[in-house]
Amino acid sequence: MEKGEWDNRTSPVEFLLLGMESVPSLQTPLFLLLLMIYLVIVSGNILIVVLVVADQHLHAPMYLFFLGNLSSLETCYSSTILPRLLASFLAGDRTISAHDYMAQLYFFGSFAATECFLLTAMACNRYLAICQPLLYASLMTWKVSLRLAAASWLLGFLLTTIATFFLSRLRFCGPKAMDHFFCDFIPLLELTCSDTSVVKLLGFTLSLLDVVSPFLFTLASYVCIRAAILKIPSSVGRQKAFSTCSSHLTVVTVFYGTLTVVYLIARTAPLRQLNKVFSFFYTVLTPLLNPLIYSLRNREVREALRKVVRNALACTQSS
Repeated sequence: MEKGEWDNRTSPVEFLLLGMESVPSLQTPLFLLLLMIYLVIVSGNILIVVLVVADQHLHAPMYLFFLGNLSSLETCYSSTILPRLLASFLAGDRTISAHDYMAQLYFFGSFAATECFLLTAMACNRYLAICQPLLYASLMTWKVSLRLAAASWLLGFLLTTIATFFLSRLRFCGPKAMDHFFCDFIPLLELTCSDTSVVKLLGFTLSLLDVVSPFLFTLASYVCIRAAILKIPSSVGRQKAFSTCSSHLTVVTVFYGTLTVVYLIARTAPLRQLNKVFSFFYTVLTPLLNPLIYSLRNREVREALRKVVRNALACTQSS
């Protein structure tokens, strides 16, 4: 190894995540805002999981297997980033070891890939419910739903394991400061002194498998769903059919919209801050919005929530 090079296989490497230090006067407000957001994310998603498990009306596959998994996933997703970010605000230490960086990158990438597959499974569920209503009960059985949910988690973690293995073989030389607030794929490649052609090709291939393919499948499902809804003669029937998938469609639009912007915007100096803003949106605000979207736009979830609130008030008044 040449003098001045750092090899993360033989020498300890630490990265500096610059995060939000460009606005030092906002450190305390940002800490309080992020803490509040994290508490809402965890409590909101856990509440949805509890509702799905406790209310018998939500024991259909769409809720028990998919919505429950999505809420659990969002809790894990945000927990890979926000606790460490909050700790860096408190301690003022923005350094992170190479092993911790790879660990956060691995879990964040796994949960993000799993969400892509899970949203696709949910789109498949909505397609069968609207386009093949007579076959829905026989096709979307509990066993099939369980397998789809399990396959989403398995594929997400498997594909990310492959990517993380190749990233862990990279060497790092000279400056190790990243203008980002969490451990991501592209900022890591900007610092390496290794040849990144193989890693970039692998990243492109894996993105086709765990992002582009699920998105295209989801898009095709909604094209078919839209065509089926337009064939319904009554406006009430069309509105009712659309309402069953509007929550999922909103989540898909927000997730893929911000994800696309983040990884299509070039990380040049003028656009780097904008890139961080959109990264913040899809890593922090998306898990915050999902429980709100499903609780506000889904009638069954709203009814279950009202029932819980009524029971809690009744218990309070009786005591």
